Amino acid sequence: MMPGEIIDRGRRVIRLEREALATVEERLGESFANAVSMIAHSTGRVIVAGVGKSGLVGRKIAATLTSTGTPAVFLHPAESAHGDLGIVGSNDVAILISKSGESDELLVLLEHLQGLGVRTIAITGETGSALSRLCDVALDAWVREEACPHDLAPTTSTTAALALGDALAVTLLEHKGFKREDFARLHPGGAIGRRLLRRVDEVMVTEPLPVLPPGSSLRQAVVVLAEQRGIVLVAGSDRWLQGVLTAGDLTRLMEHETDVLSFPVERIMTRTPRLAHCGELASAVVYRMETNGVMAMPVLGDDERLVGVVHLHDLMRARVA
Repeated sequence: MMPGEIIDRGRRVIRLEREALATVEERLGESFANAVSMIAHSTGRVIVAGVGKSGLVGRKIAATLTSTGTPAVFLHPAESAHGDLGIVGSNDVAILISKSGESDELLVLLEHLQGLGVRTIAITGETGSALSRLCDVALDAWVREEACPHDLAPTTSTTAALALGDALAVTLLEHKGFKREDFARLHPGGAIGRRLLRRVDEVMVTEPLPVLPPGSSLRQAVVVLAEQRGIVLVAGSDRWLQGVLTAGDLTRLMEHETDVLSFPVERIMTRTPRLAHCGELASAVVYRMETNGVMAMPVLGDDERLVGVVHLHDLMRARVA
């Protein structure tokens, strides 16, 4: 195949899967709300099961649920008949995934689960299938065709099932009020842990602070701006912040005024600057700084007094962005 044909075929697959997801979205209805409610009010875990490619999707759904505050575990239907049913409790909810809804292994597992008192949710592409009819709730994952040119290899159907699993996990996350701090607690390692666990206190500069008292001249401010990375904090000995002056402020003033160095800092300082507070997540401060075009930000303590200054470059080096 020529490169152009290869690209066209790749785009066709993505287009078919995008169209399939649009159909799944349109067909999402009250059964989804019932599934979320069932899981949210359960005092047990979520048991996820599927065979073949549906099983691989099920493993990912179980992992996503667990990482977002809904404990879940994958149960292989074949192994369930050889002792693995021991992980199932009567307060659990099961999600069974099958495109056809007629998988013998899943139907046998469903019978065992119902015998244990487990409530069940089907994710299936056939709303009239046995699995759909026998489960307490059925989620519609119907797709018109697979992206495979022979309409055989599970592609769009597994994408649809995965999207429904993600929708369940994220909706449950929001329903339970799962916060960034909760997410950080479950992801203490790696980049996610750094972003969600590191506080601004760990990155801010505390000494020496680029502080000048009220009434200082811009001549004095120029020295501090040069030595302290482009920011001056105007505060008295009581550490109450009165304003912030940046190199940009000074540059803009000098474009329109002459002999500015004798001016008091109050002339151009920002009296209501953007602020960070001790205990804030560093990633949240980065977001505010980038949104507002700020390179440095004063940090206040619990008593609203100045305790430090945090620089965007330091936050970037700490890899919290």
